[in-house]
Amino acid sequence: MDDKDIFARVGELVAEERALRERSVGQGLAEDDRARLAAVEVGLDRCWDLLRQRRARGEFGENPDRAAMRSAREVEEYES
Repeated sequence: MDDKDIFARVGELVAEERALRERSVGQGLAEDDRARLAAVEVGLDRCWDLLRQRRARGEFGENPDRAAMRSAREVEEYES
């Protein structure tokens, strides 16, 4: 997955997140929508992490295509 593909996926996830949040205004979300929103947020975190990995690899003369998407658990449990 190259940067263009990742940004396209980010755009899709952001649109879905926005739609879910708009749907929640004033009434909240059903349980399945809350679960989907959480999954979308994790998906975004994973995409941003992959972009950071690719940029870091490029900055240090490594092949950005060797970056791999990390598991949701790994990304979500990372402490800065």
